[in-house]
Amino acid sequence: MYVISDAQIEFISNDISTRGIAMASLQHDLLDHICCVIEREFSENEDFEQQYLAIISRFYHTELSEIETETIHLLTNKNYYTMKKTMIASGVLSVGVLTAGIVLKFLHLPGAAALLVVGIFVMSFIFLPLMFILRAGEKQEKSQKIIAVIGGICAMLITLGVLFKVQHWPGANMMSTLSLLMMIFGFIPVYFFSGFRNPATKLNTIVTSIMMFTGCILILTLIRAPHATRNDYVQQTRNFIISDQTVKNEKRLADAVAEKDPQSEIIYQKCESLKTFLLQSETGLPKLDGNFEKKDALIGDSWTGDYFSGAPSQMRKLDELKAAIDRYNNSDGTAFRKVDTNVFELRKRVQSTLLALNQIQLTVLQNRRELVAMQ
Repeated sequence: MYVISDAQIEFISNDISTRGIAMASLQHDLLDHICCVIEREFSENEDFEQQYLAIISRFYHTELSEIETETIHLLTNKNYYTMKKTMIASGVLSVGVLTAGIVLKFLHLPGAAALLVVGIFVMSFIFLPLMFILRAGEKQEKSQKIIAVIGGICAMLITLGVLFKVQHWPGANMMSTLSLLMMIFGFIPVYFFSGFRNPATKLNTIVTSIMMFTGCILILTLIRAPHATRNDYVQQTRNFIISDQTVKNEKRLADAVAEKDPQSEIIYQKCESLKTFLLQSETGLPKLDGNFEKKDALIGDSWTGDYFSGAPSQMRKLDELKAAIDRYNNSDGTAFRKVDTNVFELRKRVQSTLLALNQIQLTVLQNRRELVAMQ
């Protein structure tokens, strides 16, 4: 068996690199394979370089770099088929999970929210990215690749906007608006002018562009504009201030004509404490006055449960209020009207909870005055 020297191994390695093989792993594999052939077939009495050239020529048709090109092609195709199978599987999974989630949601059964989150997550972060990556890889023209990239981003933002909307997470409107604006001013123009130049796709491009543009505009009409949103926040803040002032007036009247009732006073003070907590969390101020607009202290669309979930002490106060109301409602002859306990539904907007707390206070105060009138 022929014994290869270190100098000959170095010569073969340099020659492989010179012939256009850049991948280190492929260089090592070729070097090992060529050395094995040399050890098996070489003769000690013949010229090394001549024998080497005769053997290396077996590895290619035109040039050695063909091997690297074919290797890259095989690796790419392997990833392509893997990605394609993953895309199809994730698409089927997301559709199935979303369908189950929608059915459970309509039937008001548990598990709907979790299924919707999983389905949209798989759709947004697995199916859509893979689909547009494969589409971009299949396209040769640069404009087509741009269309695939922009379309993928828009589709992901739209699905995530729906997820945020369903879960009542902040940023849903902003995400949906951004995705639709990208569609209108980014994706649709590029898609239109790219397909319009081709006579074979001209008509289809025009019709599709019109339908996409119309769909985006119709969806945008369902999203509140920032100015309209602020006006709504101003109005609902003003409504709370009016309601709160009514409570304060009723408190002064009740204190003027009747002695304080321990049970109603406990309920009143606990409601005040919870209102202060919610206002501080929502607006940054413990109390609101007529200058709330200048201070930009607005009651928005936040969810009550989001604030209470991170404040165990306030949850205890809410439980204490519920217990106090139960005692109040069950006491003999204390309340003419029962106190509504819908305030304990935490899946409500902060504004609704604040108004419900005001209503509880009004109920116990009016009951105090009615007791005096009956005496």
